[in-house]
Amino acid sequence: MSRVKVRVLAAVTIMLFLGLSQSLTAQFRGARDPGVRSGPAGAGGPLDGLTGAQPEMFTVGLADFSEEETVDGGVGPRFNFVSCAGCHAQPAIGGTSPAVNPLLRLGVGGDLGFKNVMPSFINANGPVREARFQFNPDGSRDGGVHALFVISGHTDAGGCTIKQEDFEKQVNNRNIIFRIPSPVFGAGLIESIQDSTILSNLSSNSFTKSNFGISGRVNRNGNDGRISRFGWKAQNPSLLVFSAEAYNVEMGITNEGFPIERDETPSCQFAGVPNDVTASVRQISAIDNFGNFQRFLAPPTPVSSFTNASSFSISRGRSQFTNLGCALCHTPQLQTNPRAAVAALAGKTAALFSDLALHQMGPGLADDILQGAARGDEFRTAPLWGLGKRIFFLHDGRTDDLETAIKAHRSDGNLKFGPSEANRVIDNFNRLSDNDQQDLLNFLRSL
Repeated sequence: MSRVKVRVLAAVTIMLFLGLSQSLTAQFRGARDPGVRSGPAGAGGPLDGLTGAQPEMFTVGLADFSEEETVDGGVGPRFNFVSCAGCHAQPAIGGTSPAVNPLLRLGVGGDLGFKNVMPSFINANGPVREARFQFNPDGSRDGGVHALFVISGHTDAGGCTIKQEDFEKQVNNRNIIFRIPSPVFGAGLIESIQDSTILSNLSSNSFTKSNFGISGRVNRNGNDGRISRFGWKAQNPSLLVFSAEAYNVEMGITNEGFPIERDETPSCQFAGVPNDVTASVRQISAIDNFGNFQRFLAPPTPVSSFTNASSFSISRGRSQFTNLGCALCHTPQLQTNPRAAVAALAGKTAALFSDLALHQMGPGLADDILQGAARGDEFRTAPLWGLGKRIFFLHDGRTDDLETAIKAHRSDGNLKFGPSEANRVIDNFNRLSDNDQQDLLNFLRSL
């Protein structure tokens, strides 16, 4: 046998041994989440192929997305944080909740000058959380965001005396749910997927989906009927609307998209309304800058292997992902509009691992919040690209363990909500051997 053949045979043997060794190790200890993938962020940069003024639009948008706003610039009177990037930070700007919670900066003794009492559900090592109340005191539906903080007590907010809401009362009454920031990597590609593509994908593999108990439906904008696709319940149809709403709801800054203050207490107004407007024909507004940054933000880059996860294991995990039925909702890829005006977004493959549709998730995940057509137990299939770098999972950040998040997709029905559409898929996952489960977890952390 030649030396070349011997070397090739030895290399193949080593690769097989490493893959088998990893699987045997998993089988011995039980499958477990490899944790946040180490190494480069693999995200946060611009799309390839931007031309003309587009790179500058991305850069200017990034700067605006990162800027910390001030009271005299319009923050408040009620708000959740002072910048987009502070909450969309992991593993790079545009991502999701970071390991160290920035909201602590808004409490008594924080470095931003605010004097707020920190709600019990916000802690230093927990996720950034937004709070919504399901019902009003009279029993009618609420569902809106209730800002955590107020500007009262800040040196630039003299005369403002409004109080924080009584969140502990809502916690005790079990009338509160939470949302964590959703990543916006690759958002321009998602925005560029045609409605017809989403509908065609949703109707594909109908026999298999029916056997799995999977249906799904789109959420639509109530005005023009377009499929909406941004947010945990796919409630926003475009990045501009998504940005304008967040600017007002999360930072309390009114803008040309949402020009009315959420709290109009006269003594708490320190900037003209809307707080942010287009200043001149040569300067666009902040919400346009936010939209441009997200639109031109590249999707995360997956890896073929990482520490304790071989390419052999990841490849096996990808097969498990399909065989179990995960891909019936988490569609591996969708094509963007070939006629999109921006060449960098036209006719591209978006490997988002989502069908962008709503699915019933059962009472275990139901938040009892209605948004557009989305019911209280429905959520948009969360895109999985970039999953390897996320710290917190599910809409409320209830866990930092990927396996726990997967199993939380299973939920039997009750008198109020039907069973989760994912039940059969999760049953399949639970029947896997430890090493097969480990391969799947490794694959997901490679994304």
